[in-house]
Amino acid sequence: MLENARGKSCLAKIQWPPAVRFLVPAFANEQQSQIRRTLHPGSVSHPSPNPPINPSGAPGAIIGPVRARALALETGFTEAGLVSLPYPDTERDAERFAGWIGAGRAATMRYLQRVAEDGRLIRARVQTPFPWARSAIVCFASYGSHSEPLSIDETVEHQDSLTGLADQPVHSTTQEEGPSFSASANSPHLSSKELNPRSGWIARYAWSSRVDPSGKRVASDYHKVLLKRLKALESRLHEEFGTFESRAYVDTGPVVERSLAVAAGLGWTGKNTCLIHPILGSFGFLAVLLTSLKSSPKRQTPEVPDRCGSCTRCIQACPTHALATPYQMDANRCIAYLTIEHKGPIDESLMPGIGRQVFGCDICQDVCPWNSKSRRSGPIVIDPDLSPRPELINPTLDWMASLDEQSFERLFNGSPVRRTGFNGLRRNIAIAMGNSGDSRFIQWLANLADAADEGLRSAARWALHRLRALG
Repeated sequence: MLENARGKSCLAKIQWPPAVRFLVPAFANEQQSQIRRTLHPGSVSHPSPNPPINPSGAPGAIIGPVRARALALETGFTEAGLVSLPYPDTERDAERFAGWIGAGRAATMRYLQRVAEDGRLIRARVQTPFPWARSAIVCFASYGSHSEPLSIDETVEHQDSLTGLADQPVHSTTQEEGPSFSASANSPHLSSKELNPRSGWIARYAWSSRVDPSGKRVASDYHKVLLKRLKALESRLHEEFGTFESRAYVDTGPVVERSLAVAAGLGWTGKNTCLIHPILGSFGFLAVLLTSLKSSPKRQTPEVPDRCGSCTRCIQACPTHALATPYQMDANRCIAYLTIEHKGPIDESLMPGIGRQVFGCDICQDVCPWNSKSRRSGPIVIDPDLSPRPELINPTLDWMASLDEQSFERLFNGSPVRRTGFNGLRRNIAIAMGNSGDSRFIQWLANLADAADEGLRSAARWALHRLRALG
């Protein structure tokens, strides 16, 4: 997943009264129990999530990794770590980030290239935009699901189900796993009678949903969900440690979250450039709370060593060759960037590699052995605010193509998918149709061959040419 700037800094000013205490959510306790059961001698371990509370609560107290992690888990995060700022590898990581930017691999994401008055990249070092920061609590929220299909699975669809309407989504299922949700009027089961490539793929992180007070399942945006938890953590720290300066970010601030997460001992950077936790894998969100609190110089969590070894599965699997060099992702060729962040036409030479991905991409994570290991470790405990939304799992291209702009806004209100925009999603659908080899999509594409939106128009024409050439 790409690091995106989607908002402004958040400074918590609300303090909880002394009588208020957070309780660890039930699902978080279950997640921690699962992690501890999975650990074996020599694995990275963390202390108990419920150590005794420091009774002093004195302003200016030094925060330690045990307490920081405990408070983060209380607010609902799966895992967390504390890192002192600046951390020992700050300059190394800053040079790597600058080199990546200098090589032009950030594509059109200009916000990553912003520089300070001294000419240094703002994001390269936390101390550049936040000279007061002395520590960072880096939080990990898992969105993995062991029971759902993978983007690399073959799909099977019932021939007569490919006529979905906007209010009646139809879905593909995987050949091996079968339907992963309960049948209902709006989410019918499909039989496994015929192999078809006519489903699209929406990145797993964007499936997120929650059940609202009325009992209805609605879209949830991880930015808002996790920011709310960071704010609760922030308030809890103010209650315990007094007044201090802080900023809370979920993919929205001038920080490189992954580097901070590695320094905090949450995992290592894989060859696919994702953070890989040794137990949880890489399907997780990162949220960062910067503070002016000093952290304890002792008992800092050690960094997790790189365990990718000689494996190159992610590099070999990337269909657009965005991972030509290990640990270096070229956004210009990355499917996640192209289908979400990139506006306008997509280079036709990259369209075949995009395949059926209509929003984001999970390929380099789905082939990762560490995620396979995580899936084999047992059923994961689903975060109730980030649970999979059935209609977004292997949705058919027919159904997505049937959405008008009003339906798009209604379906994806509050969802990360909304970021790509209506025409952006239709552009991506057109490319997936061109890669499907299915002539039934020709009429829909022909209707968009003269669309006003250049990106949509170019994709529709490319797909039309491709399908007609197949006869």
